[in-house]
Amino acid sequence: MSPSSDTGPVRLQVYLARCGLGSRRGCEALAVSGRVTINGSRVTRQGEKVNPGDVVTLDGRKLVPARAEIYIALHKPPGYLCASRDPEHRPLAQDLFRSAIPERLFHVGRLDFLSSGLILFTNDGEFARKVSHPAAGIEKEYLVETAREIEEGFLRQYVRGMRVGDVTYRCTAFSQRGPRSALITLTEGKNRELRNVFASRNIRLKRVHRLRIGPVTLKGIAAGHFRRLTEREVRWFTDHGAAPVRARGRRPA
Repeated sequence: MSPSSDTGPVRLQVYLARCGLGSRRGCEALAVSGRVTINGSRVTRQGEKVNPGDVVTLDGRKLVPARAEIYIALHKPPGYLCASRDPEHRPLAQDLFRSAIPERLFHVGRLDFLSSGLILFTNDGEFARKVSHPAAGIEKEYLVETAREIEEGFLRQYVRGMRVGDVTYRCTAFSQRGPRSALITLTEGKNRELRNVFASRNIRLKRVHRLRIGPVTLKGIAAGHFRRLTEREVRWFTDHGAAPVRARGRRPA
């Protein structure tokens, strides 16, 4: 539903999400951060609502809900940060489409600064929540290239589950593409998972490249470029997110 179709009050975190500031859960913290005002009054507690005609600002900038939902697939090169801003002034992934899409979009999940490949951006907070929630079980396929040989036994253990520090990591499937490269499929993808798992075996990763998220691949998207998701692809994600399925334990062909 478009924000402009609402005629009554909405919760502040919902309004912020519709302005492209993140998922509703993420906007809950932003709503009480002291950076948001409603009609000039600074918000510092939960439960505030926005009525039609109210003026909402973030850091003094007026916020306006997006007129339509936008969903794009970006081919992120290495050396770009998935963030809305960076104190170190490193290049941002959103800079790659900012001139073509003036609306404020946020990333769904993330790729770290050195990693490359497919990442989704949207201004639909509910879509982002469904797609990124681990219970949705959406597959993400990565190509990893290493500095030394990858033993199949190590990858088999990764499928069964590996504990690194206080965290247990488990991949859904793998397929070796050479002695120093493999395709790895994850359905959850914890923070820096691949780098942490391979580092635990003293295997240096030379490249982490995401090839696929659900049905969306990098096919036809050059590095640094993007395309909009089709209606069919958006519907696949929303349906899949609404009805999570159990991750499959097969190997990709």
